[in-house]
Amino acid sequence: MGKFNKMGRGGGSSSNSHWNQQQQQHKFKSKGMKPERYSNVKCEVKDGVMVTEYTLSRKQLKRFPGRKVVDPKLLQKYSKGEGVQQKIYGRKNSILRHKMKKKEEKIHQAEEEAARTETLLTESSGLLEAEEGTYTAHITQKDIRKAVDITTAAKGFDLQLPFGPYKMRFTPNGRHLVLGGRKGHLAAFDWVTKKLHTEINVMESIHDVCWLHTEQMMAAAQKEWVYIYDNQGTELHCLKKLDRVLKLEFLPYHFLLCSSSESGFLSWLDVTLGKEVIQFPTRKGRIEIMCQNPYNAVLCCGHAKGTVTMWTPNKKEAVMTVLCHPRPVKAIDVDPSGRYMATTGLDRMVKIWDSRNMGEQLHSYLLPHGAMNVKFSQKNLLAVSLGNVVEVFKDVITGGASKSYMTHKADGIVTDMQFCPYEDILGISTYKGYSSLIIPGAGEPNFDALEANPYISLSGRREAEVKAVLTKVPSNLITLDPFTIGQVDVPTLQEKVDAKAKLIHVKKPEIDFTPRYRMKGKSGSAQKFKRKQKVKVDQQREYLKAAKEQREALLSDTTDSKTKQDDKPSEVLDRFKPKKKAQKKN
Repeated sequence: MGKFNKMGRGGGSSSNSHWNQQQQQHKFKSKGMKPERYSNVKCEVKDGVMVTEYTLSRKQLKRFPGRKVVDPKLLQKYSKGEGVQQKIYGRKNSILRHKMKKKEEKIHQAEEEAARTETLLTESSGLLEAEEGTYTAHITQKDIRKAVDITTAAKGFDLQLPFGPYKMRFTPNGRHLVLGGRKGHLAAFDWVTKKLHTEINVMESIHDVCWLHTEQMMAAAQKEWVYIYDNQGTELHCLKKLDRVLKLEFLPYHFLLCSSSESGFLSWLDVTLGKEVIQFPTRKGRIEIMCQNPYNAVLCCGHAKGTVTMWTPNKKEAVMTVLCHPRPVKAIDVDPSGRYMATTGLDRMVKIWDSRNMGEQLHSYLLPHGAMNVKFSQKNLLAVSLGNVVEVFKDVITGGASKSYMTHKADGIVTDMQFCPYEDILGISTYKGYSSLIIPGAGEPNFDALEANPYISLSGRREAEVKAVLTKVPSNLITLDPFTIGQVDVPTLQEKVDAKAKLIHVKKPEIDFTPRYRMKGKSGSAQKFKRKQKVKVDQQREYLKAAKEQREALLSDTTDSKTKQDDKPSEVLDRFKPKKKAQKKN
């Protein structure tokens, strides 16, 4: 309750009371206060003095009632599963139940925050729509270039090159392009600004090209060996261990250059150390169809018997073999998420497989001719080359690709193709050169600058290269299921425990030995017993000695592992390891 005292005019009539209220409202406005938020204002005259009584009842209006409600579809997109049922723990495990409850709350909070970040993704993917009664496949590249803006139209172009057939490859950030011709033509350039980095003739046939961890280095599989060049065309290395190579792949997180040869050999080479990790024969014949699964870094190879095999550097046998086609496989590709795999064969079929469960075929489509190349885009568009015709299909994973999304007829037979990352561009190489096609809705519109930045600076590229080397994943962690790395090898551990328990209590084996008969009095009862006893003791002694050695080997597993680590040769990154403290001598 507050009071204002003010001298009235003329003894405090009703007009004075009205004037006082107006003055009070003016006073509130001058102080920036809102009089409508105050209630129960009373004005009275007592002993010639006007007294105004009021009560403060300011209502706290909630301008911001809370955070915006997240769309349930986004929550489902970033969901990490149903969670743990807390009822299974019971009342006795109240502490564990409380911990699991807190953990589930943090997981739900992380899902909600991940869904809220969608508001920061300002760009949206494109789309091609046709008028009523027409199809999008009827729209040509000339029509698209006329309809789009100048910047996008400049991204669609054709290069007439006489040294084909060509192989091509984009960098992971989608900014640079390398071309390799069968007649020795090797060129690298920034295809957006059309700035040429290098153009040389290696004077040998080039079977495949590949970028390494940055756009500063590239590999070319030539007639005899694999060569490494920089972006100025200077030859850096000649890898004679990789001979007669037909296909190249680079694993960016493991810094491994993988190759397949004419004789059926697979090779993994560590780029940071320049050492060959492993090389072994597949015994499947010539391997010219190979791609990598970006989800688990496993190599997928297609063979002439219609099978697809998967290989890792940790095992000299295929970790999985699937019969995909009754006739030879012609092309394989895995989508960027690593969930789906597309295969084509001479049976004119395109089949979509679940790469996590290869025994299950999702969908299959019949083509008019056998496809020679197949590629996925970041938005799951599928491009297929049929001779000199390129067809792009939409919704192939869901099974709704009844008609082609876009169609293009090239000047020559298509030998290689790839979707440009973070761009609506499909690059195709032919016998006569290279063409860049505009495919609306093919690329991811929002890029992660920490993963692949198309506008990265010189200092940013250097810093990203150092971080990538420091966080390199060892090659022995490549498995078909990456989640097995975090699991305990329970059967092997149980076998070790059982073996230790058996070796602690060792029983002497019973030996039944019958000595042979000897002449000249050497086969008496006493002589036979001595010979029999000696053989028993010798065999039991050998058995106990072998059992003791096995027990010591099992019990000293930890010490052996430490000594093996000490015996390893020094590497480049050993200087970052913590130094061992010297033991004090008593």
